[in-house]
This record gives sequence, C-alpha cells and structure tokens, in this order.
Amino acid sequence: MKLVEQAIKGNEDAFLDLIHSYQEALYRTAISYLKNEGDALEAVQEVTYRAYRSIKTVKQPAYFKTWLIRIMMNYCQDVIKKSKREVLEDRIVSMQGVSEDFTYLEVEEALLNLSDYERELLHLKYFEDVKIKDIAVMWNTPEGTIKTRLHKALRALRHNFEEKGEMKRV
Repeated sequence: MKLVEQAIKGNEDAFLDLIHSYQEALYRTAISYLKNEGDALEAVQEVTYRAYRSIKTVKQPAYFKTWLIRIMMNYCQDVIKKSKREVLEDRIVSMQGVSEDFTYLEVEEALLNLSDYERELLHLKYFEDVKIKDIAVMWNTPEGTIKTRLHKALRALRHNFEEKGEMKRV
C-alpha cells in the first residue's frame, strides 16, 4: 500500500514497480477479452498510460489492483465495441458446477449465452481472483448483491451445460 501512496504522490519509480507487479494480471485480462496477443500487449501499454495519467484519482490505495483491472476491462470493452468482436473467455472454467473436463468450445458456447455482466463477474471472481468485497467496491454495489448475482451467473452457466445434456446436476 505504501507503493500506491508514493505513486499517488508522483513517485514514478513506485508507479513502475506497481505496474510491473500487476502486469501479468493486466495481460491475462486483456487477452481474455481481446483474444489477440498484439491487441493485448497494446492494451497493457494503453492502460499503463491511462493509469499513470489518473493515478491521483485513486481514493483507496488498498483497492489499487481492482482500480487497475477495472480500467483494463473498460478499455477492452471499448476496443470490442469499436471492432464489433464478440467477448469470449479463453480458458476452461473451474468453478462450482463446471468441470475441467469440458472442451474449450463447450465452455465458450456456454459463456456466450451469458450476459456481458455475468461474463465480466465470472471473469473477475474466477480468472482474476478478485474478492467479492473488492468487486462490490469496484461496482459500487452491496456485497450481498454481488453474491446473489454471482450465484445467478453460475446457475445460468450450469443451466447452459444442462440444457445440452452435457452435465448432470451437481
């Protein structure tokens, strides 16, 4: 947290150390949205620049990572809207009710049937390992609401698998 406070005060070395420590999370987020290494690397650069420009707007240093990932998600969504590409998850989901035994295409298809909000929530929780408390702060939504929406997203994902007869009720 001291690095964040130093970066907010204008310490460029502290900012670079922070970016270096979160670079992998930024890249994973970008690649999961953009599906292209070049676009993902460009997104990391752009988000680094945007974060540097607006570091003084961080209100709670403890949530710096959440703030940074949110910038990345917003940037990626803007890129996708401009290019009219579909948002797809590129990993096998390993969460309640979904087995690692499913193929990429089965998971991809099940995720496509979810809303953007549900995909984003699942991405934050299960791919970026963001705590529910942090998601609630990021989205300015009560923790209980986030838990409910997460449960509904998981149920919808489970339903997508059950609908195809690919999964028995867990």
